[in-house]
Amino acid sequence: MRSLTCLALILSLAAPLAAQAASCGNTSAGFEAWKQDFDKQARKAGVKNKGRQALAGAQYANRTIAADRNQKSFKYTLDKFMRIRGADTIVTQGRKRKARNANFYAALERQYGVPSGVLLAIHGMETGFGNFMGDSQVVSAIVTLAYDCRRSEFFIPHAIGALKLVDQGAITPATLGAKHGELGHTQFLPGNAMIYGVDATGDGRVDFYNLTDALASTANFLRQKGWKPGKGYQPGEPNFTVIKQWNAATVYQQSIAIMGARIDG
Repeated sequence: MRSLTCLALILSLAAPLAAQAASCGNTSAGFEAWKQDFDKQARKAGVKNKGRQALAGAQYANRTIAADRNQKSFKYTLDKFMRIRGADTIVTQGRKRKARNANFYAALERQYGVPSGVLLAIHGMETGFGNFMGDSQVVSAIVTLAYDCRRSEFFIPHAIGALKLVDQGAITPATLGAKHGELGHTQFLPGNAMIYGVDATGDGRVDFYNLTDALASTANFLRQKGWKPGKGYQPGEPNFTVIKQWNAATVYQQSIAIMGARIDG
């Protein structure tokens, strides 16, 4: 998932952590030294032993840096973006999934007010409905981005979030996700996962690789960001501004709105 912004509850961490941070870098050369300094910040932010051990073992993620430098798809026209991302397939599969699990999606909408089509469009767009949730180690990817100078301030709170998720047992250093450290069915950034994660199965842990937890967490994120039940979500309508909170790219936002309406239509 490729979320728009650091969340309200960890913004308070972002400024002091960024201010204290060791010098960022644009190559792997200073990564190990940076991790040692970042360990001190992580400890002050409440990261425990398991999280700190995960930080110590994090590897510089070259593929993550390459992906971060080459995000061309968000510069496409809307039509091209939707075609490349397989919008028609997502809509077709989304309708089938909604029909097969009508009670599940209806229950989510009753609880959070977010229409099924929006959740299914996000699920389809992010991971092809869980068919591919990433092949990069989440901790290494997000720690690398926290170190990298390009967007260090943005990713530092998410790196802290990832280490705390390790402490909680929600992920391990080996957990795989997307190249930017997003995890699970709908690709939560770790800081978002810490704040908006929901244990919808009631098993005592939030598992973003479990469909029920992941979609409930996604609905919760949107509701907490201001989703107004019963209101529209197309451009110009009240809830479109909430879709913007999920992803910063205009073509992505428009695609979710279009596909969601087609799935629900």
